[in-house]
Amino acid sequence: MFRLALVSILCSTSALAFAPSSLLPRQLSATSTSSSTPLPVSDQPLTVRFSTTSPETDAAATTVVELTPEYQAALDQAKATVQAVLEKANPALLEPLFHFCTEYITASQSSYMKYKDEGASPKAALQRILEGVQFGYKYGMLPDSKYTFGVTHDALRGNPETENGNTLDYYEWGCNFFRYFMDKEQSVVLGEDNLAKAMEQAKKGENVVFFANHQSEADPQVMSIMLEKAGYKKEAEEVIYVAGHKVTTDPLAIPFSMGRNLICIHSKKHIDADPETKGVKNRQNLAAMGGMLEKLKQGGCILWVAPSGGRDRRDVESGKTPIAPFDPKTVDMFKLMGRKSKVPTHYYPLAMVSYELCPPPDFVEAGVGEQRNFRFVPVGIKVGNEVTSDDFNPAAYEETLKDYYELREILFPGTAPEL
Repeated sequence: MFRLALVSILCSTSALAFAPSSLLPRQLSATSTSSSTPLPVSDQPLTVRFSTTSPETDAAATTVVELTPEYQAALDQAKATVQAVLEKANPALLEPLFHFCTEYITASQSSYMKYKDEGASPKAALQRILEGVQFGYKYGMLPDSKYTFGVTHDALRGNPETENGNTLDYYEWGCNFFRYFMDKEQSVVLGEDNLAKAMEQAKKGENVVFFANHQSEADPQVMSIMLEKAGYKKEAEEVIYVAGHKVTTDPLAIPFSMGRNLICIHSKKHIDADPETKGVKNRQNLAAMGGMLEKLKQGGCILWVAPSGGRDRRDVESGKTPIAPFDPKTVDMFKLMGRKSKVPTHYYPLAMVSYELCPPPDFVEAGVGEQRNFRFVPVGIKVGNEVTSDDFNPAAYEETLKDYYELREILFPGTAPEL
């Protein structure tokens, strides 16, 4: 089957041969033509720099990955398609999307070389790239079809009767987009007794809130796939994520967010970026909190929230990635919301190691359109002991910090920051 996929790629007259035509807008259809000159096949090896190294040791630790002809052909087709579509429409996005394509194809090859899973084949990787770019273009860039999120959002699962004709399961699509980059044999789920307890509480109609550190844009997919690994696929589909504005406004992030249950807020880190809109953002946050309270009142709600208000960032001097401190007011606010719901609500620290999967920029960027990085690596979560004391602060953070250290040392020995 791999040989057949390869022949299809090399013989295709269009970079869109693998994308279903029904999913593609006219600008991205398989019959599109362009006067642009396709990008030449590169004969240079690609260099991947892993983010767990320090600047002093980065050069020595660099991993050089040379694409096979099959994956190089897929990459060239992906770049040619991006160039044909965006060269005139939005040329500023070309370089970031070329990087996106390179990273994605390279990580797919690494995954395929280990597991020989057809989901990471050149054909499959190319199709997912084209779908991701197409969905981002349609729902994030075109004014007539740009997707707008409310303060709460229910995942689009392909039910045309309730989703305005939509037939695509964006949840499964998003999971599969990242699934093959998670080294399934090396990834771990720790604290399974605590996880089982939390899921049983939710099953009884009580609420569960996971206070998590946040490491990558793929954290919802990491959470889903790790819950699947632990035997909680159905529960994974029902988790509600408290999401900042970037995941609902960045063109490439929007399709993934469409497949998630969300409470859409503006985080404290970004709410002051534009003083003129601060009042509007605060009112939207109040409406979002009202929507969340209604869900908590219904019971059986599983919430994922990052009290830090953003992703963990690498310490550029040490090369290690500490977790960002939890905002005490955020933690207290969720405790208050649980009380106001009148439904028993339980709180669990959740340590996540996913930084290496999609390393973010080293510094916070206020705007959207950041450079995307992909790696084929193990990931992991650990569910800590339920926080039951009145002293949520700093208990929730301290438990997450301790569990994060343990989890990171298991997955990437020697990379945990000092406690």
